[in-house]
Amino acid sequence: MPTENVKHVLVVEDEQSIRDILVELFEVDGNELVAAETLPEALEALRSKQFDLIVTDLRLGGKRDGGLQVMAMAGMVSYNATVLVLTAYPDDANRQASNRLGALHFLEKPVDLHTIATLANDAGVSTAFGESRAASEARLSAAT
Repeated sequence: MPTENVKHVLVVEDEQSIRDILVELFEVDGNELVAAETLPEALEALRSKQFDLIVTDLRLGGKRDGGLQVMAMAGMVSYNATVLVLTAYPDDANRQASNRLGALHFLEKPVDLHTIATLANDAGVSTAFGESRAASEARLSAAT
C-alpha cells in the first residue's frame, strides 16, 4: 500500500483488555498503529509522528488528567487528528475540558465498538469492521 494512504492511529489505554480490543479493531491493512499504555509512552509517540486518529482514555494510570495531557500534546503536533475520548467518568467538567482540547467525541465506557468504528471510518480510518469511506471511494475510482 502506498505510504500516502497509510493512516496513523494512536491508541492510549491503560487497561490491557480494552487496549487489546482497540488494537484488534485498528490493526488492519492501511493503518500504522501505535498502542500506548502510559502517559509517557503516549507523549513519546506523539513526539515521533503525526496521527490521523487518536483514541485515548481520559484517566491513565489513575491520573485524572492523563488523557487531557494526551489531547493537549496532540493539539500541538497532530492538530488535524480526530480525537476520540473514552471515559468511565463522563462529568461535564471532563467533557468541556476535552472539547476545549479538540476532542470531537466524548464516549462513555463501555463503548460499543461499532460506534468507535463508525467514527473512525468517518475520519477516513479503516477498522476490522470494514474500510473507511475514503478508502472505498479511492479503490472504486482506481478500478474505473
